[in-house]
Amino acid sequence: MVLEELNNQIRNCKKCRLYQTAKHAVPGEGPENAKVMIVGQNPGADEDETGRPFVGRAGKFLTKTLAEFGIKRETLYITNIVKHTSPENRKPYPDEVAACLPYLQEQIRVIQPKIIVLLGASAKETPRVEGIEYFEVVHPSAAMRFTKMREKFRVQIRELSEKIGELGVI
Repeated sequence: MVLEELNNQIRNCKKCRLYQTAKHAVPGEGPENAKVMIVGQNPGADEDETGRPFVGRAGKFLTKTLAEFGIKRETLYITNIVKHTSPENRKPYPDEVAACLPYLQEQIRVIQPKIIVLLGASAKETPRVEGIEYFEVVHPSAAMRFTKMREKFRVQIRELSEKIGELGVI
């Protein structure tokens, strides 16, 4: 399955209740051959408005921090476990995650990244695939709110940058 076909399936998805209150599905974006994939929890309000992942305040902070460590957003594939925003940006329910996981698994299969960056606790539910390195990072929204989290986030992004350099993937 080509990524664009998958994105169309996601845009038309009605497998859980979230589509009922969302304006747009947010499949993800980035090169089909990206070596690094970033996975967050679910789209927020700005993402719901635009249909694009990580474009709100947390996304801008993520993009800026990645750039500080030499990682260009346009070289990454960025998505979320859940493809529609949830009411009040609550954590997705297990059945909502279960409905979306096949889409994420197919994105991973098509893109075949070398590294998957898991943003925040919910992203840890991303299924593990042999041969892919997983890198857990504080969610940028937490890093924006709490100084200690911000420091940890910056250390983790620096380590990610070093790992990308070691693997020569970007």
